[in-house]
Amino acid sequence: MKRIVSACVAAATLAGMVTAGASPAQAGGWRAGPAIALGAIGGLALGSAIAAGSRPAYGYAPAYGYAPAYGPAPVYVEPDCYVVRRRVVDEFGDVYLRRVRVCE
Repeated sequence: MKRIVSACVAAATLAGMVTAGASPAQAGGWRAGPAIALGAIGGLALGSAIAAGSRPAYGYAPAYGYAPAYGPAPVYVEPDCYVVRRRVVDEFGDVYLRRVRVCE
């Protein structure tokens, strides 16, 4: 959203600079050099302000854990487990099949 607004502001500024320029019949009485220079400096200042506002306010993430300074990471070995169905009898005498995890 910010980029779209920034692009619209930049386009409006450029359109304003083009349409506000003096026609050749009116430009004969004064020097246009300082006005063009001030317009260019103002445009650069406005563009840098828009660019500074559209960038994120945070930097890159710190590089923790990328260098093996403390040796390799520990490896945890889990036992082999599987699921089996066992018959279970409840207190009323009903028989159910229940899944039970078995680790060896």
